[in-house]
Amino acid sequence: MRVLVVQNYESTGLGQVGEALAEVGAELDMCNAHLGDALPANASNHDAIVMLGGGQNALDDGHSPYFPELLALIRDFVDRDKAVLGICLGSQLLARAFGGQNRIGGATEFGWHTVSLTEDALDDPVFAELPDRFSIFQWHDDTFTMPEGAIRLAGSGVTGNQAFRIGRAAYGTQFHFEADRKLVREWNEAFADVLATNQPDWPARHDAEAERHGPEADAVGQALARAWVAII
Repeated sequence: MRVLVVQNYESTGLGQVGEALAEVGAELDMCNAHLGDALPANASNHDAIVMLGGGQNALDDGHSPYFPELLALIRDFVDRDKAVLGICLGSQLLARAFGGQNRIGGATEFGWHTVSLTEDALDDPVFAELPDRFSIFQWHDDTFTMPEGAIRLAGSGVTGNQAFRIGRAAYGTQFHFEADRKLVREWNEAFADVLATNQPDWPARHDAEAERHGPEADAVGQALARAWVAII
């Protein structure tokens, strides 16, 4: 199994998705697209693609000029019935690739928040075994409308479109299910300056929130990661 991982920002990390891929011996091709690494011309040499998050918005082609090429690559993976996973910015790009409208700002969520599944999630091969409601880590300001034909799988009070599927195996999640407590602690250090500006009270409340919500979020994230890897 060969999986392309597209990084859109420094210090994002695969977290629990990386652990699930390691469990099945997947070979990972890391593409630091934000640093100028070339994207493959098509999906022929990979079984799946993972697109991670980032601080830029999904319409920022000026900052990230590779976005249009990435959108075409996403569509090629779907056309070939290969597995796709977009997390946070990655989900926004997946939505854009299939005609969803990106909405910049106005949907801020940070920290562990509750997500609820839709009825369509009950028989979805990746989401079906999850609790109806669960806490999961969030870090985003933007959102998107559902692409035509997409299946909405989860939402929250702030962001109605938290997860969706296109076709058999293309999934987008606005929430960071890859981010277990270990990865969140790493982000606390890697993005300390950003957090000091945007979430100045986070250091004071992190430990208590991690203790309260982390065990459930980690378990859900691990289950989601393994379920997605299983459909590759």
